[in-house]
Amino acid sequence: MSEIGKISDLSAETAANIFGQFDEFAKKIEKTLHVSFVYRDNELKIVGEPVMVRRASEVIKTLAALSVKGNQITEQNVDYALSLTFTDQAQDMIGLEDSVICRTISGKPVKPKTLGQKAYIDNIRKNTICFGLGPAGTGKTYLAMAMAIAAFKNDEVSRIILTRPAIEAGENLGFLPGDLQSKVEPYLRPLYDAIYQIMGADGYLHNAEKGLIEVAPLAYMRGRTLDNSFIILDEAQNTTPAQMKMFLTRIGFGSKVVITGDLTQKDLPKGAVSGLDTAIRVLQGIDDIAINRLTSQDVVRHPLVQRIVKAYEEYESKKEKNKSYASGREKRN
Repeated sequence: MSEIGKISDLSAETAANIFGQFDEFAKKIEKTLHVSFVYRDNELKIVGEPVMVRRASEVIKTLAALSVKGNQITEQNVDYALSLTFTDQAQDMIGLEDSVICRTISGKPVKPKTLGQKAYIDNIRKNTICFGLGPAGTGKTYLAMAMAIAAFKNDEVSRIILTRPAIEAGENLGFLPGDLQSKVEPYLRPLYDAIYQIMGADGYLHNAEKGLIEVAPLAYMRGRTLDNSFIILDEAQNTTPAQMKMFLTRIGFGSKVVITGDLTQKDLPKGAVSGLDTAIRVLQGIDDIAINRLTSQDVVRHPLVQRIVKAYEEYESKKEKNKSYASGREKRN
């Protein structure tokens, strides 16, 4: 039996923002939830099965609230609201608007865009060490960088240290042209890109000259004790267990550490154990250490990236099931 739901006082401007160009977002909501929209005189009628009408109403109200707060509705907003409505969490998206971490050099607010990202930054605030695990596009490094810069500007830490293992260079580092800095710079470029966007090149150079911001390969951390610092270890899946232990034991008083990585994209030699794998098993359950696992739902790049990540997750899951099935057959035989 069909039901008709109504949303009143939906201005033409807000409706246009929610529905998207040529009503592409409205059509996506209709198709996903098997409902029909009729918009006339600032009133939206939703026709469909009762449960789907309720979900569509929740999605529209959530997007309307975001629009009223000045947001340009994107396909990512629509996709995320649709996914959350199946767990009755769509309204929780509105609270993300109040979680601004800082602003970029151009004045754009940096804030979590998913509930997973919100939990991630909350855990960074609450804990001394926070692991951010997840696929590309989930904002692991960018949000950690924003948190570091906010802490630095608020005088919560006296310096920022950004590091990455340059494992891709391997034994061939010496054959690359230029001095050591130019040799390792390609591996640190993503960190520079993030910090330039948030702080600006001039802001970075000014603080780097004073030694207040340091971007360096992981090998440079050996033998140091890092007090009153915000330290980010990026691409941690490419560390060895010995490197990870070395890094974790550098932490001094008043410091905060964020370790990011994607366990599905390791560049280690075949058969080598990842230090990140070992660390999350060893440190699980220790107070003041949080482990956040972001998923394809938290991807905030082009919508196609989310679909690619999800496809790979499903492929890896099927491969593991087939491997387990084959192993079971061998044991029975």
